[in-house]
Amino acid sequence: MSTIHDQAMNYVYQQVLQRLLSFFSRAERTALQLLIQRLAVAAGGMENIGHFKVLVNQSGSRDSCYTLALLRAAQLSIAGRSPATFQLRVATLRWNGNSEASLQNIHRSYSALFLYDDPRVELVMVDHREVVPFDHQLPISAAGREANRINLLLIGHRRTWNEALELWDDAYLATAEFYGQVARWNNGVDAMIGSESTRRQRHFIDGLERAAHKAAIAVPQVGSVGFERLFALLDGLGGDYYREFYPEEERVAWRPEGQFEACRRTSFININDMIVGKLEERWPLLSDFLGFQADDLTLYQGDDEHVEPMVAAHLRGLQAKFIEGRTYEAGVGDYLASSLLTMRQKQVPESVCEQLLASFGDLQETDHLRTQAETTLLANFELNEIQLTCLLFAPFIDSGAGLERFLRNCHPGMLVALPDLHRAMQGLHAPEQVMKWMTDVSGLPVRLIVRLYAMGPVRMPVAGEKISQDAVVESAVDRSAEG
Repeated sequence: MSTIHDQAMNYVYQQVLQRLLSFFSRAERTALQLLIQRLAVAAGGMENIGHFKVLVNQSGSRDSCYTLALLRAAQLSIAGRSPATFQLRVATLRWNGNSEASLQNIHRSYSALFLYDDPRVELVMVDHREVVPFDHQLPISAAGREANRINLLLIGHRRTWNEALELWDDAYLATAEFYGQVARWNNGVDAMIGSESTRRQRHFIDGLERAAHKAAIAVPQVGSVGFERLFALLDGLGGDYYREFYPEEERVAWRPEGQFEACRRTSFININDMIVGKLEERWPLLSDFLGFQADDLTLYQGDDEHVEPMVAAHLRGLQAKFIEGRTYEAGVGDYLASSLLTMRQKQVPESVCEQLLASFGDLQETDHLRTQAETTLLANFELNEIQLTCLLFAPFIDSGAGLERFLRNCHPGMLVALPDLHRAMQGLHAPEQVMKWMTDVSGLPVRLIVRLYAMGPVRMPVAGEKISQDAVVESAVDRSAEG
């Protein structure tokens, strides 16, 4: 019975392959053969391919769905002409910014490629540092949602008050930790496959270095701006990228415990050169076969696929209003102008640029934009405008150096409580109503505000400047004795 079942499933898999290949252009079929050769070389020869396991990240984005389809084509092509094929681990990070549309895209692509129940494929997701089977219907855990929210705020507060708020910096840190750990889980993997361009790799590394700096972690020098030394960089950052914010007893271990290799053997294989043809030529494969459905602006995906344009524009508007003394509308206009310039430099079709413009409507009437952005922030991150404004001013770090400025601008009635606020942030006794106000206005528990208060100021480098290692170390050691 087992043999009959295997034969039936092999027939199904070959049917899937034939349908998949019918969407490939001649150039894509050539790229597929080159991918198979590259994987065989990495495995040490086709005779070893059955023992070779690769990891690919699946975020539900357009590019990750396409990369997965290419890998599945390679896996099934090898299986059709060799005794064995490589094993595939597909992993998804559950983060508060994940949209329902992305999860549905993942599920539809898995179904179309017949990944479910294929013993050669592992479909997993990571929720609150736990590796579990992928389930698109399972909401992110309450503990994971809260940890994501807190970490986003902690990273966001680690900046000077007049520096632009990079709200999604925590995504770099969380994603990097996810890469490092899921590659070691369950006997590990031999290689991680990525199709990111050199530009996007550099953008990710820059964002990771910035976020690590804010997390008070020294960044090792690995001599590369791309992913060639990605795992060397991740190992150099240590095992817990948030360790400076939490006392040891509050740190969450990666689980299932005991199922992560101590020594990693993973390399990175870049297949960006195998992504051929124009984007519009890939849409039949993405939409008709994989069932990929684009959000309004998915046609244009910048270097930050997790950034939502409406929210980013809203942040820029608030920055202009509260920090720069300009109007909210002027800040939104700045964001829109910068986005359009980048899109046109990258030769994004003008119709997509017009779509972006239309989505913002009349910049003199920004009520709809503000409402939409506030709704998204509250739904995804449980972050209200009072807490977001507090985050903009970053009033807690450097012994509360910016606290008085924040109060004068946003909460003048609390100026009388300034001494009590400083006492509370030092971990000393303070009135209960003062403690409650701190938590309500920041979204953070007082014990973590105390840790921020004890951390030194953070000066981020200007564009193109590398972060000073001395500055990182100074930031890491300038903490309270309890840290």
